[in-house]
Amino acid sequence: MSSDRIRSTRSHRASIASACVMLAAITTSACSSSGSGGATSALSSASSASGETVTLITHSSFAATDVVIAEFTTKTGIKVEIPKSSSDAGEVLARAILAKGKPEGDVLWGVDNTLLSKAITAGVFTPYTTTALSTLDAGAAALVPGHELTPVDLGDVCVNYDRAAFDTAGKPAAPKTLDDLIKPEYRGQLEVENPQTSSPGLVFFLATVARYGKDGWKDYWTKLKANGVSVVDDWTKAYTVDFSGSTGKGSKPMVVSYASSPVAEVLDVTPPPATSPTASMTDGCFRQVEFAGILKGTKHRKASEQLIDFLVSKSFQEDMPLNMFVSPVVSGATVPDVYKTFTVVPSTPLSLAPSVIAANRDKWVEEWTTLVLR
Repeated sequence: MSSDRIRSTRSHRASIASACVMLAAITTSACSSSGSGGATSALSSASSASGETVTLITHSSFAATDVVIAEFTTKTGIKVEIPKSSSDAGEVLARAILAKGKPEGDVLWGVDNTLLSKAITAGVFTPYTTTALSTLDAGAAALVPGHELTPVDLGDVCVNYDRAAFDTAGKPAAPKTLDDLIKPEYRGQLEVENPQTSSPGLVFFLATVARYGKDGWKDYWTKLKANGVSVVDDWTKAYTVDFSGSTGKGSKPMVVSYASSPVAEVLDVTPPPATSPTASMTDGCFRQVEFAGILKGTKHRKASEQLIDFLVSKSFQEDMPLNMFVSPVVSGATVPDVYKTFTVVPSTPLSLAPSVIAANRDKWVEEWTTLVLR
């Protein structure tokens, strides 16, 4: 996969802070924010790990404010180094597997449920049960009963559409279901990303497998192809260039993106609009869960445990929505009003067991390539 990895959509905001920081301890008053939730006991004071530096390995679209990272240093005395990355989650995990036992860092952020079984089977993470476990989304936590990884955020990949393209007299109403996308009135209007090279493209493909079954997805994609679906390599081209509802003002009124993408279209708009110019189709959304874990072989085990606890504290979780455009996994974390207002939360998102994805992903994608692109 390319650096189009799922959090690519989170780069909607050009103001995201640099992903390469080294922060020394600073005064508590300079970093005041909300409490740290279930991880409070582990972070309330500097520990024996104080003075250490932990390295957080991430994918290219990780983003957190300097203030929230500095808060961790203030509370624990532990510095955090986040090397700049140009890789997607698949590439980051692949490097971690090659370096098994002699990791490049201490904690890795970004394995999602499409990669989860591969990560666990490879044995590159050392189990740790976070002190915040009782506050985590139960479904997300249940995906890793051995606690090799800890869920850190939730998001949904959905079809987004340009409202103006469907609110015009004489135009068909906006599609509501995956089945609608193969109807003649929507011919040539949908653009998707290639599941070989794009994380949202892979996730949308998996959504069709989850909906139509291991055999039925082929029939669906045959009809989607016949209805003029367009395929591009990455989310950036699809959303920011070809999609008519965003900055590119392209020719495609529908594109595979994220349930949170409409939020990005209203940020910094004055006066604030009542509705976003784009919307997400609630049917056919696929739930993604992202995880972080301690890399086996770390020389900073205790400090790494404290960092995991902080990543699922209220402070960090409340920093995510408008930086990475993802939802917290921690109960009680406050989500900004603009995020709540403009983000669709599907009532029944699609999903597949990580073990099923791991066992079939490569075969399915090859079959998709033969069917759709050749």
